[in-house]
Amino acid sequence: MAKKSGKKKRTQPVDEGTGEGSGPGVGKVSKSLVIRRGKTAVEVSELVTDMRHMMMPFTALNFQEDAQNRKLTLQQYSKHVALPMGISHMMAFSQNESRLNLRLGRTPEGPTLHFRVQNFSLSRHIKSLQKRPVSNTTGIQANPPVVVTNNFGDSSNARNQAALAAPHIKLMRITFQNLFPAINVAAVKLGECRRVVLFNLMPSEDEEDGAPMVEMRHYAIQASVVGVHKRVKKLVASSKRKLPNLHKVQDIADYVTGQSISGGASVTSDAAPSDSEAEDDPRHTIELPDSYMGQRKAQKSALKLVELGPRLTLSLVKVEKGLGQGDVLYHSHVQKSPEEAAALKAKKQKEASLKDDRKATQEANVQRKRKVLDDKRESKRNKKEEKQEALMQDLRQPGDDALSESEEEASESEASDVES
Repeated sequence: MAKKSGKKKRTQPVDEGTGEGSGPGVGKVSKSLVIRRGKTAVEVSELVTDMRHMMMPFTALNFQEDAQNRKLTLQQYSKHVALPMGISHMMAFSQNESRLNLRLGRTPEGPTLHFRVQNFSLSRHIKSLQKRPVSNTTGIQANPPVVVTNNFGDSSNARNQAALAAPHIKLMRITFQNLFPAINVAAVKLGECRRVVLFNLMPSEDEEDGAPMVEMRHYAIQASVVGVHKRVKKLVASSKRKLPNLHKVQDIADYVTGQSISGGASVTSDAAPSDSEAEDDPRHTIELPDSYMGQRKAQKSALKLVELGPRLTLSLVKVEKGLGQGDVLYHSHVQKSPEEAAALKAKKQKEASLKDDRKATQEANVQRKRKVLDDKRESKRNKKEEKQEALMQDLRQPGDDALSESEEEASESEASDVES
């Protein structure tokens, strides 16, 4: 009887994006690669690192660009790096003397969105201005963020606006949404929603320059209990090393009520407003449908967004059909009529055909020269072989003469014997 294998047979198909079993409603996961091309400032390198932390967990966090890789084009990156790693989107930062640019493209066929980075703030700059910053730890980065797009014509009360939205605006919205994995509302767990990425479309300040401006923000979601005094929450949330100063109160109740030993108000008073008072607003409180960040199910909690960074302000310059190449579908500074676009396209096609003809001619010339060189080598080889054959014939000739003389002597001796 054959022995049964102890390995359990998989009953669910393996997802191509994550390598894990996929159930109904789960598709291929979007993966991104954030790189910098050419020489950039130190702040741009930090910005690339912050962007990779924002794109976690489906991104190459520790990707290293050496001097050779920085000179590669987006097509070469897509062919040699993106496709083998299963990357769906690429974000390339490049810098010159006057501006910082960002190219966002979908591999391997595009389209590509060209942005100009008007201004940006690093994560460390944002945290330095916060009273209670939140660390972008591995626990927060374990799941992709929730994507929120605003003013792109996708709101529920702006159906006419969505219908009248320009094609490049719709393309921006779709591209920003596809940067991150789609969320299955029916199967998502509340504990997996820990971050939010906001893309806000705002009108351009310069009326003559119609380039759309996009603000990008990265937030962490915080939840706190509602209906509990903030001093009690401080006691519960504090560790042994960070207990509040109780030397001026006689009892813990005095600390909660704000009374000191002398009967007056304690040093820590509730007169000044705090960041947590806005959390007690009924408009900010919800009843949790599931356990979330230490809060029990069906418990009223207040939600708060704390910015993690980075913060970018982008302006769309142009949209290309391919990955870093192809027809220009939109340009914010250059407007062409259909006739001019058709003439320019015909010119480009003519230049491309001439280039192909030159390549074919060069290839034919190379083949012809290679054939002539091969013929010369073959002729030299034949001459060398003939020369060697002639030398071998010359070496064999003296032996043949000696053999013929010995045969003549033998025949003469036989003739003399017969006569005798």
